[in-house]
Amino acid sequence: MTVHDAILSWLIDGLTGASWWQVLVYTLVVTHITIAAVTIFLHRAQAHRAVDLGPIPSHFFRFWLWLTTGMVTREWVAIHRKHHAKCETEEDPHSPITRGIKTVLTRGAELYRTEAKNEETIKKFSHGVPDDWMERNVYSRRSVWGIVLMMIINVSLFGIIGISVWAVQMAWIPIWAAGVINGVGHYWGYRNFEAQDASTNVSPWGLIIGGEELHNNHHTYPTSAKFSVKPFEFDIGWGYIRAMEMIGWAKVRKTAPQMRTGEIKAVADKDTLEAIIANRYEVMARYARGLRGACKAELAHLKAAGEEHSVKFHQFKMAKRWLHRDAEKIPAAFQAQLEGARAASPVLDKLVTMREELRQLWTRTNVSAEQLVHDLQAWCRKAEESGIAELKSFAMGLRAVRA
Repeated sequence: MTVHDAILSWLIDGLTGASWWQVLVYTLVVTHITIAAVTIFLHRAQAHRAVDLGPIPSHFFRFWLWLTTGMVTREWVAIHRKHHAKCETEEDPHSPITRGIKTVLTRGAELYRTEAKNEETIKKFSHGVPDDWMERNVYSRRSVWGIVLMMIINVSLFGIIGISVWAVQMAWIPIWAAGVINGVGHYWGYRNFEAQDASTNVSPWGLIIGGEELHNNHHTYPTSAKFSVKPFEFDIGWGYIRAMEMIGWAKVRKTAPQMRTGEIKAVADKDTLEAIIANRYEVMARYARGLRGACKAELAHLKAAGEEHSVKFHQFKMAKRWLHRDAEKIPAAFQAQLEGARAASPVLDKLVTMREELRQLWTRTNVSAEQLVHDLQAWCRKAEESGIAELKSFAMGLRAVRA
């Protein structure tokens, strides 16, 4: 074989002579490792300090991210922390609420690069990230070297098609993280909790995005190492963390609180109050289910009466979709219909009013604990005497909450 033939053979098959499906498997594996590195190392360990990683996984993830993304740890961490601190405001680096969903989906990586040049952001939000010799002199200072080395490796292994593999690797994080999670994850999907922002869960892409699709859960409990909270949700990143914890490579610092219940107390006390406040997001999620149930009952009543095309029926449909949301999260265009539904249903109006009264248990900061316990007891009595089945059941459930 001549030198020319050898070079041509290498360009076609690379050193491995891998088939198309082997190249595909390789691509899926390396991109998945990158996703795992982002969600476990950059996001949960560095940005939120939810998990401590041992030196082996920590150094591996740093090296892998340098090799496959060229991202700098302190920049990623700073931008993400600012996103949480300024979420859905004009200062949020990548909010689809303020910048538009199209902009975040198509220019998410560009928004990241622009914010990475903001020295004030980096200085203010990057505290506590690695700052050793490798970080200063290689991973941060020579970030381009890694991705160039990755291209050389891919081309060496697979020939000219290795460039396509490399291109997929370079686009993987900008598409899934900068685009889908930062865009769709604040625009479309379901919400388990009324977090203070527009975050949503966008399942069932867990295997592709490493658990990051459970974005509403994360924004509700940002310092939790585990993103899944419901039985049907799957967080593969958490599975990897637990596996590393079992062999001593990781230590979980915090997970989302799990609301427990016991026997129903005769009267709510200080322990009940503390348990309710600690689990306030779950408490309000359960209240929201009762509110939607009341809307559903009203709709069933109107349907039985043959009023499926009435204005009132339309108002209750809107109420079922939106009334459980916080007032500031409800689009202005629907406010009139919701007010109409409340006016037509004393039950719905009472449920919404008492929801806001319940919320004051943890939003008022100038009231003593003793007064808050008294207010909780009064709220429970009022709810149980309201004559509304949903309220009575919910209030009794509150008296069973345990820390």
